[in-house]
Amino acid sequence: MQKKPISRVVIALVAAGTMAFSSLAAAHAHLHASVPADNAQVTSSPDALTLDFSEDIEAAFSGVTLVDSHQKPITTDKARVAADQKKQLIVGLPQPLKAGNYQVNWHVLSVDGHKTSGHYRFSVK
Repeated sequence: MQKKPISRVVIALVAAGTMAFSSLAAAHAHLHASVPADNAQVTSSPDALTLDFSEDIEAAFSGVTLVDSHQKPITTDKARVAADQKKQLIVGLPQPLKAGNYQVNWHVLSVDGHKTSGHYRFSVK
């Protein structure tokens, strides 16, 4: 008989722990969309890279590194958060990109203090 109440307590504790963990995971800024998009093949060089995240980010602690297929860094402007959209990071490209493959390496700090990072690729024809 005593097994039944103990099982309910264990199940309740596991459920509470799972819900607490899932709310912590949701607090990180995740990349939702980008221009150029992941694996896109664009026909001309973009003027800027635009990255949209799941939550507001801190521009001072966020950034992007653009590298070519040889991992050579490409000069970019300083990353900035869009004035009207605090979830959007914009990085200007002062020089047109040559035809080739590129990788965008990003890191952000969300306004609630969580750091995330990642990368994606695109090519210019």
